[in-house]
Amino acid sequence: MIGLGTYAYFWQHSTEVPEPLSLIGALADTREQGVELFQICDYAPLLTMSARELADAAAAARDLGVTIELGTKGVGTGLLTSFLRLAEVFDARLVRSMLYGPDSRPTLAQAEESLRAVIGDYENAGVELALETYEQVSTADLVGLVSRVDSGNLGICLDPANVVARLENPRDCVELAAPFVRNVHVKDFAFARMPGWVGFTYGGAPMGIGLHDYDHLLRTVRPRERGANEIVEHWLSWQGDPETTIRTEREWTRITLEHLRSTS
Repeated sequence: MIGLGTYAYFWQHSTEVPEPLSLIGALADTREQGVELFQICDYAPLLTMSARELADAAAAARDLGVTIELGTKGVGTGLLTSFLRLAEVFDARLVRSMLYGPDSRPTLAQAEESLRAVIGDYENAGVELALETYEQVSTADLVGLVSRVDSGNLGICLDPANVVARLENPRDCVELAAPFVRNVHVKDFAFARMPGWVGFTYGGAPMGIGLHDYDHLLRTVRPRERGANEIVEHWLSWQGDPETTIRTEREWTRITLEHLRSTS
């Protein structure tokens, strides 16, 4: 299933704009675009919302017909247990995370210990835990970790854009992670010369015009056959003013949705 995530609304949620979009507003906008899946991922207000606010957001999603996934950072047992409880509130069947959190950098052995401590609870609840490919840990190490824990409810959230920062080739990341993928983050990416032609920047691009060979990902991973949802997000830099930034963000979402639908 194609979905949108909070990173597709990064600037619309931001306090940099005059009227930041609420979570329920993003859910309504998602449904207006004909999308029935939303990943609440790294959305800081989620952790400070009251029980009533969480219940209201979950009820809004159900009323709109929008399925929810959740996302956080880290593999601490307390964190993953709290997100399993949130998954129950939102009827979410997947939680995306990554090995490193804001204040934690576990070794692979420590991460394995934490995952083994909580994965049984995820299995019992019928919730999948998907660890994202990221530059802090090689794809090979992440795949090895998931293989060792060996749970049907533990897999990988594939984002080949991230691994470029550790000089991994995105295609290699896709091919190595493919058997374990439970979730895909969809965005295009490109390099651009810095002013004066000294160095490069690495950032987002409208889907289909950057370096991401998404057809290769579809052929290799086969997410739609395997039920691995594709979540739209962007790496969009500030465009100089709120109006231009929000307009561009929404245009990139439209382009990405059109691209994904054209390949279905």
